[in-house]
Amino acid sequence: MEIGKKPGNFPRSNLFLSSSPSPSPSSMAILLVLIYSFFSASTTAFSPFVPQDNFLIDSGADKLATVPDGRVFKTEEQTKQFLEAKDEIKVSVKKANVPSPIYLSARIFVQEATYSFPLSRPGWHWVRLHFYPLKNDQFDLMTATFSVNTNKYVLLHSFNMNNNSKTVLKEYLLNVTEPQFSIKFVPMKNSAAFINAIEVISAPDNLINDVANELSPAGDFSGLSKYAYQTMYRLNMGGPLITSENDTLARTWQPDKSFIKSTNLAKRVSVATSTVKYPDGLTPLIAPQTVYASAVEMADAQVDQPNFNVTWNFEANPAFGYLLRLHFCDIVSKVLNDLYFNVYVNGKMAISDLDLSHELNGLAMAYYKDIVVNASFMSNGLTVQIGPTKLDSGDRNAILNGLEVLKISNSVNSLDGEFGVDGSKASTGSSRSTVAAVGFAMMFGAFVGLGAMVIKWHKRPQDWQKRNSFSSWLLPLHAGDSSFMTSKNSLGSHKSNFYSSTLGLGRYFSFAELQEATKNFDSNAVIGVGGFGNVYIGVIDDGTQVAVKRGNPQSEQGLTEFQTEIQMLSKLRHRHLVSLIGYCDENSEMILVYEYMSNGPFRDHLYGKNLPPLTWKQRLEICIGAARGLHYLHTGTAQGIIHRDVKTTNILLDETFTAKVSDFGLSKDAPMGQGHVSTAVKGSFGYLDPEYFRRQQLTDKSDVYSFGVVLLEALCARPAINPALPREQVNLADWGMQWKRKGLLDKIIDPLLVGSINPESMKKYAEASEKCLAEHGVDRPTMGDVLWNLEYALQLQEAFSQGKGDDETKSSVAVAASPEILASPTDSPSDCRPVSHPDQNNSPQKQAADEHSGTAMFAQFANLNGR
Repeated sequence: MEIGKKPGNFPRSNLFLSSSPSPSPSSMAILLVLIYSFFSASTTAFSPFVPQDNFLIDSGADKLATVPDGRVFKTEEQTKQFLEAKDEIKVSVKKANVPSPIYLSARIFVQEATYSFPLSRPGWHWVRLHFYPLKNDQFDLMTATFSVNTNKYVLLHSFNMNNNSKTVLKEYLLNVTEPQFSIKFVPMKNSAAFINAIEVISAPDNLINDVANELSPAGDFSGLSKYAYQTMYRLNMGGPLITSENDTLARTWQPDKSFIKSTNLAKRVSVATSTVKYPDGLTPLIAPQTVYASAVEMADAQVDQPNFNVTWNFEANPAFGYLLRLHFCDIVSKVLNDLYFNVYVNGKMAISDLDLSHELNGLAMAYYKDIVVNASFMSNGLTVQIGPTKLDSGDRNAILNGLEVLKISNSVNSLDGEFGVDGSKASTGSSRSTVAAVGFAMMFGAFVGLGAMVIKWHKRPQDWQKRNSFSSWLLPLHAGDSSFMTSKNSLGSHKSNFYSSTLGLGRYFSFAELQEATKNFDSNAVIGVGGFGNVYIGVIDDGTQVAVKRGNPQSEQGLTEFQTEIQMLSKLRHRHLVSLIGYCDENSEMILVYEYMSNGPFRDHLYGKNLPPLTWKQRLEICIGAARGLHYLHTGTAQGIIHRDVKTTNILLDETFTAKVSDFGLSKDAPMGQGHVSTAVKGSFGYLDPEYFRRQQLTDKSDVYSFGVVLLEALCARPAINPALPREQVNLADWGMQWKRKGLLDKIIDPLLVGSINPESMKKYAEASEKCLAEHGVDRPTMGDVLWNLEYALQLQEAFSQGKGDDETKSSVAVAASPEILASPTDSPSDCRPVSHPDQNNSPQKQAADEHSGTAMFAQFANLNGR
């Protein structure tokens, strides 16, 4: 395929342009000036990249569309040979508030449709998909749900605009090896797919190196050419928006301001682009001079030893790894070897004592570093920080000029969702072989345990129901022989701290011990009642308080829940899940012993118990803790677990109000190889996922729906179901969403919160709840996404509260850097940790509460103004 070449910073050749008209003298003059200015700005000879493949399609259009950067997109008629579709639905509008004419038309597919492109050569290719939900009388594109696949990769899975009326660009970088490259659009049942414009363009071979640095374990990560990438963020630090018009490869670079955590700690600097030089082996194809000509550095703290980090926060999908490309150019130093700094990613050292002038033997020279971040480090989003080193020499400063964040395809070549093109399911956790080995070992152990249970079942005595509890077959390794787990056998007293690492069920208690601990199961010690029986508060050993759950042998439902609870808790350990301490399996008794949660259920602190009201910040922190626990359930094990009974009474609070999810009696293992578990509907009215109720198909998105109700409950301080209220107010989820759609949710919040909530925090929180309560599970976010939004809402609230407290402070930078407050160790990845004075409230309870507020990255600015 021969494509006409047109000089410039990037290719603007037309698709299948066989000949070009002769340029006019005036246009030639302008062109010569551009070429001269470009080459004079760089010390390295650089030829603009002209792609061999350059497919630009304006889907559904009947005339050529010229975009602002000068490239021309072909019409539907000119590109029809690339499309195989069973329907011909084209829509267009004459005017719309869009940045480019390619968004004024679209092609809609009710059935599968495939674009196929003959490639001139294999290798790296940009694939850019443009979406804009045009209003039309055919389909509501705001709700259209579909997937997009290539021959090898899943690009989008169950994608929709989520009622977003803005343009969306999805950009991918794929290493294509087939001569025929296809993009398939697959609409979901009773829905449609659409596309406004497509770009398939060759990319430079050296754009992605095959080796990069890995965050942890530290070392080289090789084989990057085997993966596909999706551009998530591309930022120009300290500088303006760079459009495709001014980039060497038609890329867009966003300003970083909306991602920076505390703008008062950052200073923006820039120089003339002609100052920037490219060393041997590096060209403007990596990033244009405009990126390197601006930077963010540490703000002037007005102290001798500034000691804080500049932080950028990003949302990230915890199921994927990421490739970070950090761009540096020392435009702030006056002499060589005067700037040393550290770079942290998600709290871990990524680059230590970086001296750009030593690396490049010069100043104002472009440089970049690639860092691979494993999915196991992405559970709380992505954080990038720069800060000074501990070295005594040099300027205590740090800089960053640009940042690219690329999502890496998973083990089944997917960039969205856990399934590959062929339906295979992605492995969880690290991509390293060690994870596979651990998973195999866990699976082998499970089969061994299952086999032992089956053997035990077949060998059970005929009168087993009379002589033993149900745990005789539930715990086959020791059932019927309590001496195996009792400390009488080899450790003396039952009160010794003996734990079973083999079963993971914790300490074995005799029935007599638990009788003593609960004063013979005194009715005054009951702190909870359920279908399984009663929960008692008890005291063991040296005064440790515990919660003792005693099973009721007459309750079949309770026994089933007990079985499930043991099976689940034996493989779960997380700070936001209630921990199992031990158990008793003696005679007809089956008792579980948990850590005691002194502040009881979350619900008791919202309404009905006349307890001191929780602040908005406390409620956010509790919801964040519960979200972390649920996120761990969904993703923390090889298969994943669905709780199935998420509600405020199953979120318990310890002495520091740390939230922990409890009651796993209804929990189910997540499906393997399919999207749901077909099961009878169980749960609590008011929290039940309507889709699960209708179809009896349980997914992890059912927990997400229930958690959305919890979010409303925390905001409005009323039950999920209240039959005493007028009909339209009985169901909290329906009632709350009615007010949310009117934009008046603040009218029904807990009166005790009025005036104390930052409107932006409230808005973010309400959006998270609304997304959780979407009618269809496919439209709901993951718990990881919910967690991120809640963290952000907390950050906004903390910034709001700190701002109110600092109204009389003239310079927040001076406050941040004053010696009385600034006491963060230089080798810490935290931004700045305030030191409390002796007269401040600095009790252990207060410290513990502070530790649990938000994430580490959001909890470190107690005395600084946020954005």
